[in-house]
Amino acid sequence: MRRSLGAVVLGVLLALTPMTVAQAAPAGPPPRPAASPAPDPALTAHPLAAAPGPIDNPLKGFAKFYSPGGNQNVGYPHALTWGYFGLSEIMTNASSCGSYNWSIVDSMLAETATYGNQAAIRIYLTYPGGTGSHPANAIPPCFNGNVATRADTYWNVTHPDYDSPFLLTAMKNFIAAFGARYDGDPRLGFIHLGLVGLWGEWHTWPYDTDTADGRPNYMPSDANGAQLVAAFDTAFNRTKVEIRYPDAAGGAANSRDIGYHDDSFCFREGSPLQGVTLPQSMGGASYAHLQRNLATGTENKWITSSIGGELRPEIQSSAFQSWPDGSGAVDNLKACIELSHATWLINEQSGGYAAGDANVGAAVRSMGYNLSVDNAYYRDTASGATNVGVRIANTGVAPFSYPWTVTLGLKNSSGSVVRTWDTSWDLRKVQPLTIRTFPDWNAGADYRDFGYRQYFQHTADLSGLANGSYQWVLRVKNPLEAVSAGAKKLRFANATQQADGWLGLGPVTVGTGTGGGPAGYEAEAGTRTGGAAVSACAACSGGQKVGWLGNGATLTFTGVTGGGPRTVTFHYLTAETRTATVNGQSVTFPATGSWDTVGTTAVTLTLPAGTTTITVANPGGWAPDLDRVTVS
Repeated sequence: MRRSLGAVVLGVLLALTPMTVAQAAPAGPPPRPAASPAPDPALTAHPLAAAPGPIDNPLKGFAKFYSPGGNQNVGYPHALTWGYFGLSEIMTNASSCGSYNWSIVDSMLAETATYGNQAAIRIYLTYPGGTGSHPANAIPPCFNGNVATRADTYWNVTHPDYDSPFLLTAMKNFIAAFGARYDGDPRLGFIHLGLVGLWGEWHTWPYDTDTADGRPNYMPSDANGAQLVAAFDTAFNRTKVEIRYPDAAGGAANSRDIGYHDDSFCFREGSPLQGVTLPQSMGGASYAHLQRNLATGTENKWITSSIGGELRPEIQSSAFQSWPDGSGAVDNLKACIELSHATWLINEQSGGYAAGDANVGAAVRSMGYNLSVDNAYYRDTASGATNVGVRIANTGVAPFSYPWTVTLGLKNSSGSVVRTWDTSWDLRKVQPLTIRTFPDWNAGADYRDFGYRQYFQHTADLSGLANGSYQWVLRVKNPLEAVSAGAKKLRFANATQQADGWLGLGPVTVGTGTGGGPAGYEAEAGTRTGGAAVSACAACSGGQKVGWLGNGATLTFTGVTGGGPRTVTFHYLTAETRTATVNGQSVTFPATGSWDTVGTTAVTLTLPAGTTTITVANPGGWAPDLDRVTVS
C-alpha cells in the first residue's frame, strides 16, 4: 500500500496553493523550560557510560507501510507501521451514517501489535488510483443522495461537497466515534487528521483556492474545516494527532494540541532547485513547510505536539548517501530534522537500508527523543526507605510524546527482578538539550541551549528484602506490553542498557545500620582467586554460593563499611567442620549438615574506617562454601 507515482509529483504543484491564514511573525527562540531540580546532595553520584541509542526505539524513526500478512520487522529496524483506510471501508451501511464497521482498523492494529510495533494511520475519502487494496473513491455510501459530489478530472476521483451540512454532521459524528474507540489505544502511536482532500492531506490541487486556472475550489471553507479540526481535538486527548499544514482551515489547529506532518519531507524541486521543507532563508521555496510554520508563528509547536511526515518517495532510496548536507533533489536532511523537530517519517524504501548504515543511524537517533542517564544517585548501602535519583538527558530533537510509566527495580545477583516501584516521573519533561536556530530568528549562533539534564527522584521501601547485594535498574513501560509480549522496549543510550528493557544503574548493598539491619555482602559479588567458583544454591540468599575455597583459592568481600570492632556473621555451607583465616584471624566453621544447608557463625573483626575488605583463605586445606556475610 503505497502512494502512486503520479502522486509524488504533486509536491511541485500543490505547493503553489497559497496560504489562506493571516500572516504572523515567526515566534522566535522559545523560552527555556523551568530548570531541573538539583540532585539530592545526600546521595552518591554513580556515572553511567553513554552508548549509541537504539534505532528501533518505539514511537520514533521510520514507518513502513502495512501489508496484511507481511512481515513487519524486515528491512531497517523500526517500531512503527503506517496504514491508510478509506472512510467507506468503515462507514459501510448505505442507510445509516451512524453505523461503523471497525474491523479493518482492528485487524491492522492487532496484526501490527504482534510484531511489537505501534501503528500510525490516516483515513481518507479520495486516493488517486487507490492503494491496490483500498479504493480510490472512499465516499461512504450513506452520503449518496445527501451530499453533492464533484468530479476531479485531473486525478480521476470524486470529491464530496465538504461544505455540506449533512457531511459535516456525519464527519463530526464519525470523528467522535473514532476517538471514543481508539483514543489512548496502546496499539496506536499517531493519527493523521485525514478525511479532507486528496489522500486525506487537506488539499485538493488543482481544485483549490487558486481559481484563476478556471477550476473551482473543492476545499471546505475555513470555518467548516475548523469544525472538523475541533472535533479531532475533542475526540483525541491521549493519542497524538497531526495535520499536514499549519495554515489548514485558517490555522484552526495552531492553538490546539495538534502537530504537523510534512509529506514531502526534505525534497528539492524546480529550477533552480528549492527545498519544500526548509524555509526561504535556507534555500527553500515560498511554500516550504517550515516557511509556512514561520509565517504562522508555529515553528515551536513541537515542544508540546508531535511532528511527523513522509520522506519524499523520490529520494527515499538515496537520501542518506550525502548525509547530512544533501545533494541534488535531497536537501540538508540534518537541518530538516533539526528545524522541523520530526519524530517519525513514513519511509517505505527504508526496507532496503543496511541496519549498520552509519548515516541512517545518525538521522534516526537525532529524530524525536534520544534519552540517556548520565548519573544515578543513591546510597551504596541502604535499607528501609531509601531515595534513588537519576538525571536524564535528551540529545534528540523533540521530547517523548507520552506519559509512559517509569519503573525502578532491584535485581538480585542472579539477575532476577525482586521488587519494583512505579514512579511519577514524566519523560515528557526531558526536552532536547540544544535546538537549532532559524536564520529568520537572527539569534546569532546556529544552536542554543534549551532543555536541561532532568533530575527525578523516588523513595523506594526496601523493607522485607533479604540483606545482600543487588543492582538498581530502571525501565519504561510500553503500554503495548499489555497487548503484546513482543512490544518493543523504550531503551536508553547507555552501555548498561539491557536487552530485557532494564537499564542498569549500579550495585547496592541492602542492609545498613540506618535501617536497623546489618549490611549484607553476597559471596558471588566478591573477588575470587585460584579455583574459587560460583555455583547455584537454592538455599542461598542470592541463589548462588562460592565454593572450592582454600588450598590457595581466596574470596574477598569488597566495599565493606568499617570503622572499629564489627560483628561479621558468615552464612556458609559445609558437610564437615572446616577452618579458614579471615583477615588473618583463624575461624572454625562447624558442619551445617550438608553442602545444601546454610548455617551461620560470627566473629568480631576490627575493621579500619571507611570502605574496606574481608578476605577468606586457607593456605593448607579446604574452607567452607560461602553464601554471604553480614556486618553489624
